[in-house]
Amino acid sequence: MAKQLSLEQISQCGVDQTIAAAILPQINQSLASLIPVDCWQYLIKGVLKPNYPFPLHELLYHTVFSDWESSKGFPPAWIPSKEQIQATNIAALMKELDIASHSELHAWSVQNCAQFWEVMIERLNICFQAKYTQIVDLSHGVESPQWLVNARLNIAESCFQAPRNNTAIIWQPEGGSLSTLTYGELEALTNRVANSLLNVGFAPGDRLAIAMPMTAESVAIYLGIIKAGCVVVSIADSLAGEEIAIRLQLSQAKAIFTQDYILRAGKHLPLYAKIIDANAPKAIVLANNSSLTVKLRQQDLSWDEFLSPQEQFDAIPVHPDAYTNILFSSGTTGEPKAIPWTHTTPIKCGVDGYLHHDIHPPDVVAWPTNLGWMMGPWLIYASLINHATIALYYGTPTEREFGRFVQDGRVNILGVVPSLVNTWKVTQCMQGLDWSAIRAFSSTGECSTPQDMLFLMSLAGYKPIIEYCGGTEIGGGYLTSTLVHPCSPSTFTTPALGLDLAIVDENGHAADRGEAFIIPPSIGLSTELLNKDHHQVYFADTPSIANSSITLRRHGDRLERLPNSYYRAQGRADDTMNLGGIKVSSAEIERVLSTVKGISETAAIAISPTQGGPSQLIIYAVVAPQWQTDRDTLMVSLQTAIKEHLNPLFKISDLELVESLPRTSSNKVMRRVLRDQYHIKYLSTV
Repeated sequence: MAKQLSLEQISQCGVDQTIAAAILPQINQSLASLIPVDCWQYLIKGVLKPNYPFPLHELLYHTVFSDWESSKGFPPAWIPSKEQIQATNIAALMKELDIASHSELHAWSVQNCAQFWEVMIERLNICFQAKYTQIVDLSHGVESPQWLVNARLNIAESCFQAPRNNTAIIWQPEGGSLSTLTYGELEALTNRVANSLLNVGFAPGDRLAIAMPMTAESVAIYLGIIKAGCVVVSIADSLAGEEIAIRLQLSQAKAIFTQDYILRAGKHLPLYAKIIDANAPKAIVLANNSSLTVKLRQQDLSWDEFLSPQEQFDAIPVHPDAYTNILFSSGTTGEPKAIPWTHTTPIKCGVDGYLHHDIHPPDVVAWPTNLGWMMGPWLIYASLINHATIALYYGTPTEREFGRFVQDGRVNILGVVPSLVNTWKVTQCMQGLDWSAIRAFSSTGECSTPQDMLFLMSLAGYKPIIEYCGGTEIGGGYLTSTLVHPCSPSTFTTPALGLDLAIVDENGHAADRGEAFIIPPSIGLSTELLNKDHHQVYFADTPSIANSSITLRRHGDRLERLPNSYYRAQGRADDTMNLGGIKVSSAEIERVLSTVKGISETAAIAISPTQGGPSQLIIYAVVAPQWQTDRDTLMVSLQTAIKEHLNPLFKISDLELVESLPRTSSNKVMRRVLRDQYHIKYLSTV
């Protein structure tokens, strides 16, 4: 019998009775006469509207695909037309190379690694002051490739090749209106920063931190530091003072750019005060509003005092392996990994933006992020190298004003973390906005749920989502989606072009489900860490593939390859977790919680919900003997410690009080045992 819905079912979704009666015949006719994929395409193009209640979207999606084979993952919610495929940058590359399919293109890009990167460097027109004589030298092995041999460049120059009058940045402060900065104006401000650095006494190679929101000024500061041959030290503005201090010490930064306070959701959040608490070196301090609201230390400068009027500057040429940026990710020892980006890493950002996100000039690209996390620098390079416009909203993205910014700024590509989308769905704060300019979404930072991703697609009349998985040490993604493949919610379609991956099970065999390893080399992959042994972190004791000499590089994700060759994320294989799109180690959290009175020891684990979605932070705690407290009070104390000493974005989902923690014979906490216990206790029957 054909699938049919009743008027009552439509109305129960919150649809107005008149509208329900009008659309029901169309729905049932399509259900009766069309195959599921065609039926869904008809419904999203001719029946469903973004302002209809989301429960109706869910009902129709699940009804249409009720017979879908679950082993294939989730059904496609968007399918590209031939015209849409032909308009992509990937199709243009395939045509140039005379390659017929994306799978063939990926295989070619891996088998012809040097040629692939040379083709992309030419397509992106990367600027060189001295051309390379060889794309890559692998004489020291794939762990230590030498890219762009004998070249001299400054990657900041490649960010200013669009016409000078094109819009480089569109931004809006909280409660304010839209403003724009052209490529010419951004370059002039960037040059003023570069001149100012030399005037103050800094020299090429000096490391200069940025701890402030992502604003038009911070983009110019970022590029000005690099153009002057110096190195950006990226520090998230949400970090506590002691965490800022750790990063300043690890990087040996000589100065820091910051601002007096941050305005978020109407609240004034002190920032310069945290810089003082961190005992930071010389600070250049910007005002959130028209004038500074803080008194500066004697050695510090205001932005106006610092900034030179000179708008001309010749970029300092450097070796391709020279640092542009030091970013921080989490290891498992409690101290963040200090990961340097070189002048080649941004090429990976630009290529991923061009191919997988299909950025064209003059696309408008928005991504609520920060220069302290890799997606901040990624956004700069992926947008500007591809002659696009960066869209920056200075307030909180969880409120409707951000949605209006996306609407009024005519954003074409919108990046998100899944927990943000979940907030939009729960609060319904984005309903009724016109997001028709959006051509694609991108989701990264943590595992997503199909329900949340279907909701996100519905906000823009069903536009595709680029699921994008990577890391700071990759300079972009290793697993992604494209606009030439059908889009299934919470599903990846391909390894990134230019590199490949292997999935290995617990027995060390190639498998369709297990831990993911990257197969080097690729531009973007790190080759050193400032404070750890790079080989030990990424290559030591990695498995060997039978009958193969391939070297595998550890990343830490668990993946499942589906029968249709798509991929689904299965969380982390190690003790590093993604919370709200931010990587943090168990050890970092436990170090903070150990300071709470009454706590003997703790173990922090991340649990992936059975229905998918962002990881949830679970704390196992052993209370000190004779300490009198109740669970709720202790939960508040632990959450307060994380907020004040680590990051307020990390939320504890559950607290388990235990008498002792399971340990190995060498006294290491067995967090995997705790994860298994939690799943059995709470999730096995869900």
